[in-house]
Order: sequence, then structure tokens, then C-alpha cells
Amino acid sequence: MTYFKSKLFLNYIWSYLFILLLPLICLTALIYHNAVSNLRSEIEQSRLAQLTQAKFMIDGRMKELGEIASRISYDKRLTPYRVHDPITSGEAIAALDQYKATSSIIGEIYLYFHRDLKIYSSKGLNDYDVFAHHTSFRNWDKDTLFENLNSARYPTMRPADIVSKPNGRQESMLAYLNPITPNNPNPHGTVMYLIQEAELAGLIDTILGNYQGLAYILDNEGRVLIDNHQGEALDSAEESALFADLPQGIAERSLNGKAHSIVTVKSDMNGWTYVTAMPSAQFFGSVLHVRSIILMLFTLVVIAGAGIALFMARMQYRPISKLVDLASSRAKPNRKPDAMPPAGNELDRIGTALQEYSSRVDLQEPFARNHVLSLLLKHGRAQSLTPELQEAFNLRFDRGRHVVLVIGWEHAESDRIKTRRQLTKLLDQLELPALSAHGYGVELPQLDQLGLIVCFDPPSDADDFAPIQQIAEAVRDRLQESFDVVPIIGVGNGYDSPDQINQSFIEACSAFELRQEPGVGVVTYFEKLSHAPDQAFWIPAGTLLKLSQSLKLGSYDVTAQIIRAAVADMQSAELSALLKRCMSFDLLNTILKTASELGYHRMAQEISPNAMLHPSPEELERALQHLASQICSQVEKHHQKEEQTVIDRIVAYIDANYADMNLSLESVALEFGISPSHVSRSFKEKRGVNFVHYVWHKRMEQVKHRLETTSEPLKDIIVKVGYVDTPNFIRKFKKETGLTPGQYRKQFASSEAANDDCELEEA
Repeated sequence: MTYFKSKLFLNYIWSYLFILLLPLICLTALIYHNAVSNLRSEIEQSRLAQLTQAKFMIDGRMKELGEIASRISYDKRLTPYRVHDPITSGEAIAALDQYKATSSIIGEIYLYFHRDLKIYSSKGLNDYDVFAHHTSFRNWDKDTLFENLNSARYPTMRPADIVSKPNGRQESMLAYLNPITPNNPNPHGTVMYLIQEAELAGLIDTILGNYQGLAYILDNEGRVLIDNHQGEALDSAEESALFADLPQGIAERSLNGKAHSIVTVKSDMNGWTYVTAMPSAQFFGSVLHVRSIILMLFTLVVIAGAGIALFMARMQYRPISKLVDLASSRAKPNRKPDAMPPAGNELDRIGTALQEYSSRVDLQEPFARNHVLSLLLKHGRAQSLTPELQEAFNLRFDRGRHVVLVIGWEHAESDRIKTRRQLTKLLDQLELPALSAHGYGVELPQLDQLGLIVCFDPPSDADDFAPIQQIAEAVRDRLQESFDVVPIIGVGNGYDSPDQINQSFIEACSAFELRQEPGVGVVTYFEKLSHAPDQAFWIPAGTLLKLSQSLKLGSYDVTAQIIRAAVADMQSAELSALLKRCMSFDLLNTILKTASELGYHRMAQEISPNAMLHPSPEELERALQHLASQICSQVEKHHQKEEQTVIDRIVAYIDANYADMNLSLESVALEFGISPSHVSRSFKEKRGVNFVHYVWHKRMEQVKHRLETTSEPLKDIIVKVGYVDTPNFIRKFKKETGLTPGQYRKQFASSEAANDDCELEEA
């Protein structure tokens, strides 16, 4: 392919590939990193939630054990007297057995009174020595146990230890000492619970899931109560490093030479700390399938990108190739097409050709400049002239005022002008430093006329007309001195913006044609023509525009004021009856045109046949205001109908989406593109109730219907109708109906769900 022989074409291909691959590589890396980060965050947040849940559950169990100890301390069957009494001791042992049965985590319960040589359990009475012999702890000797039972002042959990039972079995259990009476600075005894480690460990087994890692429960002194190792273990030094200054929440530390994600939750009730540690590297293993998909997509995009780069390079190179061929074919006749310089690429060859064309363009520049200025006189739009174009033609529209002069001469005088070109050349770059002005001459289609665009800065202490008059006289004197010609000049008004040069040109042409004095050397100013005594009086366009807009908005008060003021101004002026009648029809046409734009095409039938023939000012004002009143009334009715339609649509939307928990005044306003305040105000006006009450009653009726016809639990019903705060709903339900939801349901049906509702309401 000939394209591949071009270095420029190959550069295009490599450029497009670079533009494609660089952001693609960055985007791929970003997506992969985000996938890993998001997965890690989800896992860590899940572990944090699970740890928090386990904390709440274990706190609840510990609170339950404390309550049991409290009840034991106040139980008359378990007083020291009755426990020691052989007659009532059996009753005391039975009471301990009952307390043991109230909690599923209690493996055994013991009651000990300070300095007593006996200890009591749900299985009977034992001497302390016998108890210590049959129930021995590996790391808790008999004397220390006895001392701890007598000295416990606050609830204390012993770390998991191996306990030997009388039957020879060994189990890993935790001992929980609870002094009685609780919170008493001088307790008289201790309740000791033996809890199997598996009971508490089971609550944290599911936290790690399928991931490797470790889970711990530490007491308030930092001792490990329970640990759970899943595919990994730490030595004592690493564990000490892990437990040192543990931050709350999610953190990252290095354990066993690897980065680990640490999640920590601390209980406010007993000061226990719940910790999980998982190797961070395994998070990356969970996104292997994502990485495979990304690599596959990356490969496909690269292949597709190569094809696109080839296609775009061809599209980019094709016009350049055509330009090279064109430059070769348009070479100077005295040089052959194949004589183009071979050095460099196609752009260099085009640059050489452009240099040759530039020399030719210089010869045509005056014609192009005159064409640009002619368009400026015809259309204005000086803003369309780019800075580059202004610089090329040496044009500057940087002064405060702009005026156009049309310069002509009598046919007899034209013979005395050497050439028209000489006169144009004089005006091409006219400078008047004394007047802070410069001008640009323009050849007009008429052979006996030239245009002159003058830009100037008027003196601050002079009126607008004086500097224009000085400029016109200076131009006349300059032409007379240079060519001994006395010109005829028409002068337009001055304007601040160069975009209004076309208006000044039209005014200058009018002044030139309407000059009142014959002969040469006459300067006619449009400013003086426009202030002639017989100039016409018309209603300002701004007044008519304001009249039309007020009708479209249905504002009759404003419309009536405009009509009244217009009629009064028209009558106060000294105008002929015919002109006043024409102005009356100007007002009428504006009103009827606006009515037609609003779709009220039959409004003309509202006009009385004789209303506009020879009306008095009062009759004219009354007729026009009557029409305006009809239009404003129709507009108001249309607005009300549209507003009612929107409210009906909002009601239908609420009826269909009342169960959405995110339904709110703001969400509805966003859905319909209306401000919330407008929705609230219109809803109250059209429906008689505000938005919030309507949604509440809609949900309320649905709850009543479900309570009457189904046996669903109340909590499920409340969630299904879009309410999230169950206690608050129950309070509002009772306030409105005088009954709780459970009581309301019982009026229609007696079911198990009704009983559940009552329990929920009591809770």
C-alpha cells in the first residue's frame, strides 16, 4: 500500500495508537485497583459489622449472667442460712439448677460464700477440697482459685483453660466470676459460671468465612479470652505486637512479614476487645476473574484500536495527500510538477507551495480588504472579523465611536480626478491624529461614490455631534487639498459598537440622497434630518414588546397600565387623526398577534364592528382593555387547567409509589421538574390536604387493609408500605385510630400474627 511509504502516515498511526493506549492502560490499572479496593472495603466492612454483631450478642449474654447473679443474691432460697440448712439445702440446689437452665451458655453454675469450706452447684453440695480435686484447671491452681473466689469485687472472666471433670473428660472452658451482691463494695459471696469455649467461639467462627486469618476476644486487661485460627497462627511475640495499641475500626499492620488487615471493636459494657486479622494478599486473589476479564477486554480494545488508528490515519492523511497533489498541479507554469523539493515530508512540500501562493495573494489583498469592508457596511457584524483577519488587513476597531461617511462628486468634477484608485488609496488608511480618529475607505458600487468608515474617541467635554462634524470637515479639506476636488458628503450617526456600522452606513446613504442644498461642497448630517419638525411619532417598540409579554403571562393589571399609558401618550401628542388611528391599529395588531401566538385565533370576533372606526380615547382604551381582559382570562384558565393536570399526575404517581421509602416532596418535585414549594402549595390548594398527610393516609389505609385481610406480621406490613420507623408508626396509628395495630387487627380476626403484633407494640 502506497500509504505506508509515507513517513507522515506512519507518524499518524503511531500518534493515534499512543493517544489510545496511554489512557487505556491508565484506565485499566485504575479499574483493577478500584475492584481490589472495593472488594477489600466490602470484606472489611462486613467483618466490622459481624464483629459488632458478635459484640452485641456476647455483651447480651454477659449482661444476662450478671442479672442471674443479681437474682441469686436476692433469692431467699439461696441465703447462707438456707443453703447450710440440711432441710432446705435441696431446695437451694434445685434453685441453682433452675438458674442454670435460663442461659444456654452456662456449662455449670457454682455458688460460694466467702470463707466457707463448701461450694454449691446445680448438682449438689461439695467440700471445697473435693470440688478442687474433681474439677481442676490446668492454669488455675486450687489455692489461687480459693483466693479469687473470696476476693472478687467485680465481674471477672478467666481466659479459656483446660478443665478436668470427675469423669475424666477434659474440656476447654472459661470461668466467669460474679460477686454478690453485685455493685456492693463488700460482697458476701461469688457466683462462678463455667462456660464452654465453643459457646463463645461459635459466635465468631463465621466472621472469617472462607478467608484465612485470626479472630480474638480480649478482656479489659488485654488477655486473650478466646482465639480462633483459620489457616494461620501467630507466635507470642507477634500476638503482643498485634495487641499493642490496637486502634478502633479498620487498620493495617505487618504480621509474620505480611500485610494484614486488622478490624477491631471494643465493648463499652465490659471493656472487651474483638479483633480479626486477615492477610491482605488474599483480597487480590478474589479478583483473579476480574483481572482475566480486564486483560481480555484490553486485548480486544487494542486490536480494535489498531484498526481505528489505521482508519483515522488514512482519513487524516487523505486530505493532505490531495493538497500535495493540488500544490503540484498548481505549480508555476515555468516549473514542472515533479520539480517539487523532494526533501522533507508532505507538510514541508505544502509549506513551500503556500509561500508561493502567499506572494500571489499579496497582489490581491486590496480587493479582499475592500470586500471585507463592503460586507461590514452591508451587514455589520464586526465581531465576525477574527484578530488574524484584522491584522492582515491592518484594521482596528478599538475606538469608542464609529461613523460612516458617503463621499461623492458631481460628474463634471470627476474628470478632474486623476484616477478613482488614487482617491481610494488616500482614504485606505486615513489618519486624523488631531481628532483621535482613523478611517478606512471603501469602494462603493456607484462610480461617483466612496465610503469611509471612521473610528474615533470623542472628547469627554463635547457632545456627540461636534466631533462628527469636525471629522467630516477635516475629510472634506483633505480631499480638497490633495485633489482640488470639493466633495459631496453624507454623514450617518455615531455608534458605540462597530457592529452598528451598517446602520450608520444606511443613515449616511440617506443623508447623501436627501441633501437639501444642491451643488458641491455640501455636507449633510442624518442627525439633523432625523430631528426635522415633521418627523413621525410612533409607539416605541419596547412598549409593544412589553404589552405582548404581559398578555402571554396573563397579567391583566400590567397590560391595562400599558394600554392606558400608550393611549394617553398618543392623545397628548399633536398628531393628525389619521396618524392616531394608525397608531391605534398598531396597538390592536400587537394584541391580536399575541392572541394568535397563544392559540386564540377567534379573538378578532370579540371586536365591536364600530369600536375602531372613530373611537374616543375612552372608547379605544375600553375596547383594547376588553380584548386584553379576554386574553388574560383565557391564559389564566389555561394555567389553572395545566396545574390541575400536574397535580392529578402527582397524585397518580404517589398512589403508584407510596411504598417507596425514598418517596418525598423533593423526589416528587424532581420527578416532575417543579420546585418543591410549588408542589406543596398547589397540592394543598387542589387536594385540600398537604403532601405529607396525603402520603401518610395512603400508607395508613394500606396498613389497615392488610391488618384486616392478612395475617402478616405488623413489622413486615409497615416496611411494605414504605415506613421504616415502626415505633413511631405505632404511636401515630394509635393517635389517629385510638387503637394499636394489634388491637385493630383483633377487631377483625384473632390470629397468631395479632399476638405477635401485640408483643411488638409492648416492646
